[in-house]
Amino acid sequence: DEFEKGFPADFIAEGLDQTRGWFYTLMSLGVALYGEAPFKNVIVNGMVLAEDGKKMSKSLKNYTDPMEIMDEYGADALRLYLINSGLVRGEEQRFADAGVKDMVRRALLPWYNAYSFLDLYAKIDGWTAESGGLQHANVLDRWILSKLQTLKSDISFEMERYRLDNVVPKLFDFIADLTNWYIRLNRARFWGEGLTDDKLAAYSTLYLTLYELTQAMAPCAPFLAEHVYQKLAEFSSTEDAERSVHFCSYPELNPDHKNDRLEEAVAIMQRVVLLARKRREETRINLRVPLAKLVVIHSDQGLLDELRRLEDYIRVELNVKTIEYASNEADFIEWFAKPNFPVLGKRLGKRMKHIQQLIRELTSDQLEGFQQQGEITLDGDVFNLDEIEVFRAAKPDSDVVSDSFISIELDCNLTDELVEEGMAREVMHRVQEARKELDLNVTDRIHLVYEATPRLALALGKHEDYVSCETLSLSMKPGSASHFSIKLESESVSFDIRRAD
Repeated sequence: DEFEKGFPADFIAEGLDQTRGWFYTLMSLGVALYGEAPFKNVIVNGMVLAEDGKKMSKSLKNYTDPMEIMDEYGADALRLYLINSGLVRGEEQRFADAGVKDMVRRALLPWYNAYSFLDLYAKIDGWTAESGGLQHANVLDRWILSKLQTLKSDISFEMERYRLDNVVPKLFDFIADLTNWYIRLNRARFWGEGLTDDKLAAYSTLYLTLYELTQAMAPCAPFLAEHVYQKLAEFSSTEDAERSVHFCSYPELNPDHKNDRLEEAVAIMQRVVLLARKRREETRINLRVPLAKLVVIHSDQGLLDELRRLEDYIRVELNVKTIEYASNEADFIEWFAKPNFPVLGKRLGKRMKHIQQLIRELTSDQLEGFQQQGEITLDGDVFNLDEIEVFRAAKPDSDVVSDSFISIELDCNLTDELVEEGMAREVMHRVQEARKELDLNVTDRIHLVYEATPRLALALGKHEDYVSCETLSLSMKPGSASHFSIKLESESVSFDIRRAD
């Protein structure tokens, strides 16, 4: 009875060298004795080689002792590195210590830093998991919760098919979205005074996201997952929680939090931000210098309407005064396509020249539809976006920049007023750095005294309220100062900081 409960096995796992000696032998025995294969899935691991491509050898000393690697980077990093390699596809892997270190940088540290961010501010405010707040979730709260559902769904899909190498990249992408976008764009919500409805929503969203991310990470990084899980448990007084993350059921998709359209809109917002930063770099305008106007260009008015909901984030992230939206895309950009010759050449042979001509003749509307649908039919053949590459380019003599999905026009003309505000922002940034150098707590109030050249002093006077608010300055006065200094081309300022009693 015990045997039949586990026969046939869900899977069998062994190295590629065991194909004949183990997989085939079991297959033969299973068919001969019971008339069926003794396993439902075969998981074939590749062979680990030294970084130089040779077999690992004690005599050659061409590899680092695994215990040393785990002492240096942790067992979780080693585990993630191996799961994320071609080994789980039955391929050879040249083992590189740097690859293990990279797992710490890309996944473990950002994940732990996200928890540390929550821990720091939640304890300052006395927030607990029972405080509630999701009913007040804003647009980015809803976005990260929707991305969390997509992550859980994607991981379950890949794991059910034993494609472990497709799991870790999805975890990396989500952690990057959580830390580089959600937390970074929402930091000010955690800094405000008092437990407002908005701050409660931010805490609840970040807590739930970290809680379920930690459960999702548990099979891949069991040790840090357990540590973070136990730390998160300190924010809850419920007795229903499992004693260990490894006793928890794997998190399942919550359809109430899923919003594909919002995920698409934020993905476009991210592209807008990257394009605008690129434009600033090309014109050598520092991000702290405000610009007058950004125009977002796309033919889909519905998508532009979704972006309007994210406008406050775009404005702050790109430091622009106003944002406009234009759906008359044809006035700004041109569409064109090119065949992927290495791929299509093998498929089409002598027909390549004819199809190439048909690709050239595609209209902007056809190319836009092709990009949205992912397929197009030419002369009876169906082609995908890997075979025909679609591009968007700004019309000649235009300041528009574009990628494959969105276009923008950024007004890079600088007025004296914009330049002076940029100066004030630079000083504010230097004061924030000085607070860290003085080891001040994030909640400490200060008194600020500054001595500046005339134009910079004028800029600081105009923007005193902004600088004071951002640096937690109870007072900000001109006077004799020398401890810290900053030079901005022909302007300079020195300032002193004193912690408020």
